[in-house]
Amino acid sequence: MSVETPGKRLAPPGSAAEDELQPIKRHRSGFQLALLAMSKDKLALAGTVVVLLTLLVTVAAPLISPYDPNEADKAVGRLAPPFTPGHLLGTDGQGRDILSRIIWGGRISLPIAVIPILASSVLGLVVGLAAGWIVGPVRAVIMRSLDVIFAFPGVLLAVAVAAILGPGMMNAMLAMSIVVLPYVARIVYIDTVNLRESAFVEAARISGVGTLRIILGEILPNVLSPVIVYGTTSLGALVVFAAGLSFLGVGVQPPTADWGIMASDGREVLISAPWVSLIPGTVIVVVAVALNFMGDGLRDALDPRLRTQR
Repeated sequence: MSVETPGKRLAPPGSAAEDELQPIKRHRSGFQLALLAMSKDKLALAGTVVVLLTLLVTVAAPLISPYDPNEADKAVGRLAPPFTPGHLLGTDGQGRDILSRIIWGGRISLPIAVIPILASSVLGLVVGLAAGWIVGPVRAVIMRSLDVIFAFPGVLLAVAVAAILGPGMMNAMLAMSIVVLPYVARIVYIDTVNLRESAFVEAARISGVGTLRIILGEILPNVLSPVIVYGTTSLGALVVFAAGLSFLGVGVQPPTADWGIMASDGREVLISAPWVSLIPGTVIVVVAVALNFMGDGLRDALDPRLRTQR
């Protein structure tokens, strides 16, 4: 025979009453639930670890880089193979230490992918919100302008813009921002059109809330998650994209240490010294795949429907 404490009844496991006795578990925030869901995804965790290690190595480049990335080691010479004493990954066609250039190259290859995502996301939010909220000629002009950009393949458009503006890091980032912008704007536009007629937005209108406050307070928070997810899942592709522009000679220019330039430098000695291109190419692939895993995990974590399936 069980004895109940006065004023407090025991609840069977798994019941709604037990949930009331565990407010911390029941009242987890969306951010906590997202982190919990992402922590259960092994690929996302592995990708996040690789990305964080890459960022750490990049930030600490002045402290851990064994050599100046642009100085040749005349004692060892050109095209020294990996595991040469003093040069773990060997030297390139000019006698520069490949490991040092890989470490310093992250300071160019990562920002040149991240900055276009940030710039296009901010501008895409403005353009998408405007097109989704304003009905009439303004919407038509915005959406038809985006359709013109959509008509060109992304790679060809970026190469064309970079070639017109001239080679260089800033022009490469601008070219990639132009390519990414329509995708972000379209995502925001579709969500804004759907939210514009939602019950909570209509209630805000009836209560006398101004248009700007509705857009910033009601719609913007609801369209941020898809933009964040798109940005993180696109980072891996943009790392490859940026390296490709440098490889073609319309991105970052020599002698700057950049992974794409390093892969391009090894083309002439690909048979006799394949490591000159193979090592930076492998780094590009590993970082891109890690970013994709991290982005996929973040997408699943931020989507409540996918979280409930875990």
